[in-house]
Amino acid sequence: MLLYMGSVSFDVVSLKNAVVVVSKRSPPGSLYRSPQVFQKLWPYMQAESNHTHNFLMTVWNSKVHQVWKPCITKDTPKEGTALPKSNGLFIIEANGGLNQQRLSICDAVAVAGLLNATLLIPIFHLNSVWRDSSHFGNIFDEDFFIHALRNHVNVVRELPDDVLERFDNNISNIVNLRVKGWSSPAYYLQKVLPKLEKMGAVRIAPFSNRLAHAVPSNVQRLRCLANFEALRFSNSIRILADKMVDRMIKSSSHSGGKYVSVHLRFEEDMVAFSCCEYDGGEEEKREMDIARERGWRGKFRRRGRVIRPGANRVDGKCPLTPLEVGMMLRGMGFDNTTSVYIAAGKIYKAEKYMAPLKQMFPRLEMKDTLATAEELAPFQGHLSRLAALDYTVCLHSEVFVTTQGGNFPHFLMGHRRYLYGGHSKTINPDKRKLALLFDNPSIRWEDFKKQVQDMLRHSDQKGVELKKPSASLYTFPMPDCMFKEAEARNENSNTTNKTDFNT
Repeated sequence: MLLYMGSVSFDVVSLKNAVVVVSKRSPPGSLYRSPQVFQKLWPYMQAESNHTHNFLMTVWNSKVHQVWKPCITKDTPKEGTALPKSNGLFIIEANGGLNQQRLSICDAVAVAGLLNATLLIPIFHLNSVWRDSSHFGNIFDEDFFIHALRNHVNVVRELPDDVLERFDNNISNIVNLRVKGWSSPAYYLQKVLPKLEKMGAVRIAPFSNRLAHAVPSNVQRLRCLANFEALRFSNSIRILADKMVDRMIKSSSHSGGKYVSVHLRFEEDMVAFSCCEYDGGEEEKREMDIARERGWRGKFRRRGRVIRPGANRVDGKCPLTPLEVGMMLRGMGFDNTTSVYIAAGKIYKAEKYMAPLKQMFPRLEMKDTLATAEELAPFQGHLSRLAALDYTVCLHSEVFVTTQGGNFPHFLMGHRRYLYGGHSKTINPDKRKLALLFDNPSIRWEDFKKQVQDMLRHSDQKGVELKKPSASLYTFPMPDCMFKEAEARNENSNTTNKTDFNT
């Protein structure tokens, strides 16, 4: 067996007119040949259309599930219990997209609680990629956030007048501390707290990944509280998102209101950044070069930089095309009556690449088909608000499919575990194996189905997974934010109170 490690290729030797001809053969999985595979398998998909049972009703095997319950409110102080006197004002700047900002906010709540500091509503940095000028209150419910944290961390909307006067009415005059990524609670107590007590206010900007994953349970509980209970979307986002969810449920009435959501990362910038090649030839290469230069000036042209599209594909690093997602889902058992929601930005060459997915799943929806142009108008130009709509529709789907990693699916998987008894109900495919399947135009339909159904079973088994020390609580909320139902009964014979998930 030969293991392909990136730059290795294979020699094929043949004889032509008694002359030895040596040619290079592409390693298995290194070429984009999904359209040829689809052409071969499509008749078999058609033959199975409408003939399978309603797969969405039985997709997850309940026998492998352990029921977990949220336990965030177990140690909440009694209502009206006064917080100790604050050590000062803690100011952070959240950067990045929607879920990078979410991470910064939740970590800031945890640090504020650790330092016994008053937290200023986080300031959002205008990101050069997202280019969204939204403030905290445009995306999240400010009043609810402050109220939900009231017994744990004091949160204020604006700098108090006495603090402003002390720093000449200029927030930039407040010292900006340089804190290393993934800093420990001990670092904050030893280095940040003395400065906070001395100056009355400190600032950390940017505040992204500035708190370690492994922290004491009382600090983790604040992260849990902030992410799963205190942060809910603003009223305008919730109203439209709830309508979109209701519409998906109604369009899925034939399957008990259950639908599939897919986080599809096939926008032009994602395709360009991946340095993968598809079937667009020279035109695609030219467009990708332009996109890379526009987004990452010179990064991909540095001396010594070698781009190996085939190696990227073999390593499972290429964004799945809509066609590949559709073939995978059909192979897993989802037929053409399945309602599918696509969470995505502007798909690269959408007319070309979305057509086969719509062919396989006619009941396909996206933001601009599920909501009217008038409903979406206030959100246009604000990528974080649009992402919040996608997040909500995905959160309430029976099946969520992640295709490329990133903060969006990681936060969703954790939130879904929190909502659905500890199980993420998420398909997380093995893209290395998929690369081999999609590079085999002669593959039999039965063999293809067996391979992708094995991936589905593996995703089901990994749906309930405990957090490891180096992992993120936002993806793995057990056991820090949840406990097993059996343990709940032992502690209290009464029925566990239903938690308001504030989604």
